[in-house]
Amino acid sequence: MIAMLFATIALSIDAMLPALPAIAAELSPADVNKAQLVVGVFFAGMGVGTLLTGPISDAIGRKAALIGCAVIYLIASALCAAAPSLDLLLFARFLQGIGASGPRAAGVAMVRDKYKGAEMARIMSFVMMIFALVPAAAPLLGQVILLFGSWRLIFVAFICFALIVNAWMILRQPETLALTHRRPLQFGLLWQAAREMGRHRVALISTLCQTLTSASLVATLSSQQGIFAERFGSVATFPTWFAVIALVSISGSYVNTLTVRRLGMFRVVRATYIGQLGMTLAVLALITLLPLPRSVEFALHILWSIGIFATMGLTMGNLNAMAMEKLGHIAGFAASVITAASTVLSVLIAVPVGLAFNGTQVPLMVGASVFCVIALLLVLTLTPKRG
Repeated sequence: MIAMLFATIALSIDAMLPALPAIAAELSPADVNKAQLVVGVFFAGMGVGTLLTGPISDAIGRKAALIGCAVIYLIASALCAAAPSLDLLLFARFLQGIGASGPRAAGVAMVRDKYKGAEMARIMSFVMMIFALVPAAAPLLGQVILLFGSWRLIFVAFICFALIVNAWMILRQPETLALTHRRPLQFGLLWQAAREMGRHRVALISTLCQTLTSASLVATLSSQQGIFAERFGSVATFPTWFAVIALVSISGSYVNTLTVRRLGMFRVVRATYIGQLGMTLAVLALITLLPLPRSVEFALHILWSIGIFATMGLTMGNLNAMAMEKLGHIAGFAASVITAASTVLSVLIAVPVGLAFNGTQVPLMVGASVFCVIALLLVLTLTPKRG
């Protein structure tokens, strides 16, 4: 159920990718690159929303917070479907992101209410593995909808999916936060919790690493459709290849569930960043220094994209668990701050990479390599430990 709540986020992002050219043609024909902001603005709204959702879930319970966010999401989706201009669409997407923040904050806190440490990392990896199936199907769904009607119908599909999943949550999921463990919404208590988080070095570094990892994903999602269209001339097959990338990259979450207990969260994260950085630099060198056939370059891009997506499965669950391990008593607030900070900051540093798109994958890979280097250096400052 948590995975399907998270899937609402993936569907809201990835089903939009095939529609970006249609949105640009209708709402911003003079500047087609601006349509990419449909992705980034959603992430920004989700980041801002989580800053509120976590403390609210600490005060009123996880389930009530999730229901409130679902209502905002449904209203915003209807506004997106009716938006007459790009500015209004971006505003509605921002609101939609706020509504989608429920699973990112209250959902993670719900898991932390019942699990911690490596066990939480294992559960979150499983959630991410199931959740990763949605990006495989989402662009295909968007493409099919575009065959029968306007891009606006995609938002109708969002509404239907959200209604089904949230009905499941309301009917089947009991509240996980006991009344005796709730914290009232008082500025003094929030400030006290924020100061406590600020003293946890592992939580701070984990949050920064999540920011950099998410930035690579946001930049990739923003640029991917353009790369397939302009560099490789594969507009029609983009949803299929995106599905292949998403499905194969699920292996990252699966490998993490098998190794995190044996190797520990720190070691898995370090090894992942080293591997991803090596792959990025190798592919970047090959495509810039050698006159490769277009088919070989395309294959390298697919492999690199799989690596980016797999990195999420191998790091984000572990980084979340590392950050939250000592913060169980303020789980909602901690999940809120960590997710809000990492999401908003990731958008801020990823948008310039997306807007730098020049018809090739070089700006994206340069940006991703910089993010990976910084994340690796941060992780190397942590003390290895098991669990």
